[in-house]
Order: sequence, then C-alpha cells, then structure tokens
Amino acid sequence: MPFAVTVVIALFGVGAFHVADIPLPWLLGPIAACLVAALAGVRLRGIKQLNDGMRTILGVAVGATLTPPVLATFPAMWPTLLLIPVTVICIGLVGIPYFLRVWKYDFPTAYYATMPGGLQDMLAFGEEAGGNVRTLSLIHATRVMIIVAALPFLLNGIWEADLSNPPGVPMRAVPLPQQALMVICAVLGWWIALRIGLFGASILGPLILTAVVTLTGLLQFRPPAEAIWAAQFFIGMTIGAKYSGITMVEVSRDLVASVGFCVILIVLTVLVVEAVVILDLAPGMEALLAFAPGGQAELTVLALIVGADVAFVVAHHVLRIFVVILGAPIAVRLISPRPRD
Repeated sequence: MPFAVTVVIALFGVGAFHVADIPLPWLLGPIAACLVAALAGVRLRGIKQLNDGMRTILGVAVGATLTPPVLATFPAMWPTLLLIPVTVICIGLVGIPYFLRVWKYDFPTAYYATMPGGLQDMLAFGEEAGGNVRTLSLIHATRVMIIVAALPFLLNGIWEADLSNPPGVPMRAVPLPQQALMVICAVLGWWIALRIGLFGASILGPLILTAVVTLTGLLQFRPPAEAIWAAQFFIGMTIGAKYSGITMVEVSRDLVASVGFCVILIVLTVLVVEAVVILDLAPGMEALLAFAPGGQAELTVLALIVGADVAFVVAHHVLRIFVVILGAPIAVRLISPRPRD
C-alpha cells in the first residue's frame, strides 16, 4: 500500500506541475508532491530495484550518444577533469567544519554528509564508520532535491535553455529491433556490472555496453521519450519518498542543516563554473551541469533535455563519484577508533 500511495501522489505532482507549467514536471513534480506528503505524515515507499531499473534507461541513453566523433573530444576534457578532485577537496574543507562546528555532528556523519558521492555508497561507508544513517539519508536526499530543483531555473534564466523539449523521439518512431537491442544492453550491462562489483552499476554497466554496441554501428537510436519520462518519474518519486517518516526534530536539525549546506555548494559551484568560463575551458551550461554536485542520474536527465554535451557532463560526474568513493576507505581508516594497547 505505501508504494501504491506513493505512485498516486507522485502522479498528482506530475499533473500539478503540468497545469502550472513548471519545468520538468516528470522529475520535479514527484519530488515536490512526495516531500509535501511526507511532511504531512503520509507513509511513502520506493522500490530500489525498480528505481535502479529506471536508471539503466539513462545509462543506455548516454551510451547511445558515444559515437566516434564524440569519443574524439574526450582528450580535450582533461583541464576540466583535473578540477574535479580540487572541487571535491574544497567541498570537504568547507562542509566538514560546517557540520562539525555549526551542527555538532560527530566526525563520521559530518564527513559522509559532506562528500558529494552516490547516496547508497555514502550511506554504506557512513554506517561502517559509525555515522548516523538516517541523518545522512536526509542530507543527501535534500542535496539532490535542491540542486535538481534549482538548476532548471538557472539554465533557463541564464542560457534560455528550452526545458520543454522532449528528451527523445516518440516510441513509435523507434524500430522494434532497436528497442529490443536497447533492452538487452540495459539488462545485460547492469548484470555484468553487478557481477564485477562496478560502482554505479545500474547506469555505468548499460552505458559501457551500449557504447560498445553503438560504436559497432548496430544501434542508431536513443531510448524514446516515454522511457526517459518514466525514468524521471521513478527517480523523482524515490528522492521524495526518502523523507517518509521525517520528524519535526529532523526538520529543525537535519533538513535545515542540509539547506544551509546546499547554499554553500551552490556558491562553490558558481565560483568553479565562473573560473571554467573565464579560462574558456568549456561552455557555461555544460560546466554548470558537469560541476553541480547533484545526482548523476538527475544531471544526466537535465543534460539530455537541454541538449547539452551529455558525454562531457557524465564524464565529470563519474570522475567525481570515483574520487569520493576512492577516498572513502582511506577516511574510514583514519576516523575509525583505534584499539587501545
């Protein structure tokens, strides 16, 4: 029942955002509606396997864009890719003291609340290090929600990006053999990535396999618009459902702390993007999407809709998550209690 209720509430959010003509109704509508319902005490629930299945669609969509001409542009990305570790370090230097000194979190919670990695990875590492998992969940969900909600208005206000563009061609325009090939790439790529323990398996596995198939010339289409809308819907619903059971204590502490941290993140992101644009390293819109510390799936959706360089955006987010995850085991050793002699 909680899942069925969550779907109905999320659909209501889609309809309300369509009527109000708010950008990205399939993504922002479910987030907003589920957040309001959670604050009102409604029990909500997502299904992780379904959400991961929807993320495979985005992996296929990105992999289908990696044609030989696009891959030829990768070497030119190195100046901005080098800025990713620098940005992560700056976020840590500002965010960890913020959570430690202002909100009095313990160090493991402060560290993993600060790091802009994947939600599941940060929860797993944070729990192992002794952090507060519920607090981490709320802070990361709020980070993704605020960043994803703010970006469409920035993209439209600064670059006049058309957010009403369909994210793909209609399903009827995609030949059935091509649709079947995309399904195979999604399922098989996800399965292989899980078997080898690849982080972000639900996106990166299908992405890599689809890219290989695209380079062979067998795949000439991206997933249809209906599939991308479905991915947006369930990803947005899952973000909103994470607020289920939130208490007023958590609202006054964790939610407020996360909103303040998001303001810090937005300021840091704007400074980095401004530097990238001044140095003429990348266009402003691509730089914003690449350096914004939101979720990989959500930023991929935005890049697809506004027609940005998806490969550029995804490359930077994959590196960001890799840097954060690579540093996590080191942080666990440093902050874990040492046995006494």
